[in-house]
Amino acid sequence: MTRGRLEAFSDGVIAILITIMVLELRLPHGTEWTALRPLLPVFLTYVLSYVYLGIYWTNHHHLLHTVERVTGPVLWANLHLLFWLSLVPFVTGWMGENHGAAEPAALYGIVMIGAAIAYTILQRAIIAAHGPGSRLAAAVGADFKGKASILLYAAAIACAFLHQAISDTLYVAVALMWLVPDRRIERLFASEERPGGS
Repeated sequence: MTRGRLEAFSDGVIAILITIMVLELRLPHGTEWTALRPLLPVFLTYVLSYVYLGIYWTNHHHLLHTVERVTGPVLWANLHLLFWLSLVPFVTGWMGENHGAAEPAALYGIVMIGAAIAYTILQRAIIAAHGPGSRLAAAVGADFKGKASILLYAAAIACAFLHQAISDTLYVAVALMWLVPDRRIERLFASEERPGGS
C-alpha cells in the first residue's frame, strides 16, 4: 500500500466521523432562542470532539509526510488509531446528553487516552519501519506533549468521579495544548529545505 492510499483512507474515515457527529445534533423543540438552551451541553461537547478530530487529522497528515514505505505494522497501528477515533461520536453523544454525569465523562476520557496511546504506537511503528535515525524519530524526540496528554487524560478520568467540570476543563486544556498543529515535523522539513539543512 502506498502512503497516499493510507492517507486517503484515514481522511475518509475521519470525515465520516465528523459527519456522524453533526447528524447526532437534534433540532430544538420550539422557535425561541430559549429552545436552544437545553442543547448547549450537547453542542459544546460536539465542538470539543470536532476540535479533537481536527487535531488528529492535522497531526496525522504531518505524521504521514514522514512515511517513505508502509509496512504491515504501520497499517495495523493506523487501524488501531482509527478504531479509537471511531468511538468519538458515541462518547460525544453520551457525554453531551448526560452533562454532569461521571460515567460518560470518564468514558470520554478512556476513548481519548486510547486514541492518544494509539497515536503514539503509530509513531513508533513508523519509526521502527524507517530506523532510529529517521526524520520522524528526530522530530518526535522525547514527545513531551504526547506523554503530558496521556497523563492529563488519566487525571480527567479520575476527576470525572469527583466533579465532572474538572474533567471537562482538563479535556479542553489538552485540546488547547494541541490546537496549533504539531510543529516538530514542519520544522524538520523546513530545515531540510533550507540551504545547508541536513
